[in-house]
Amino acid sequence: MLYRRAMKHEHERRHALPFSWPAPPFSIVLVEPEIPQNTGNIARLCAATGSPLHLVGPLGFQLSSSRLRRAGLDYWDSVTLARHPSWTAFEETEGDGRNWFFSTRGRMSYTSARFMPGDRLVFGSESKGIPDALLDGNEDRILAIPMRVDHVRSLNLAGTVSIALYEALRQVQS
Repeated sequence: MLYRRAMKHEHERRHALPFSWPAPPFSIVLVEPEIPQNTGNIARLCAATGSPLHLVGPLGFQLSSSRLRRAGLDYWDSVTLARHPSWTAFEETEGDGRNWFFSTRGRMSYTSARFMPGDRLVFGSESKGIPDALLDGNEDRILAIPMRVDHVRSLNLAGTVSIALYEALRQVQS
């Protein structure tokens, strides 16, 4: 009984924090994502921040996947979702924009970047990362998140997107 009351009380205390959302918003771009639960969690993050979500290239799952829908809960109606068959199609549809690529290949910390409203935060698949063809020639736009590489190869995709997006949002608040 106490648990139910505590949960109800938590919902009663929920409120929006004062925040100035950027216009245009940051876009999240996932290149060939493979795990539906990660994409669903990222979609929920996009709904919470008003960030459009772009899915590029072949996906490792169907958009109708129950795991994808479950991870995104009932927030899918609040997500601006665009599907692009390839990176070339993405660029043709979305036009020129400033891309920041997140990769373990990055030599610059994500906190060193100077994000601006409308920037696109680009992430690769869980097993392969961003294809080399996209990174080549963009060395000044490849960012990494510091981690103990003697302990792990990479961070979870949904966690990485969250870290990056909230740093970009923090910067435009200053």
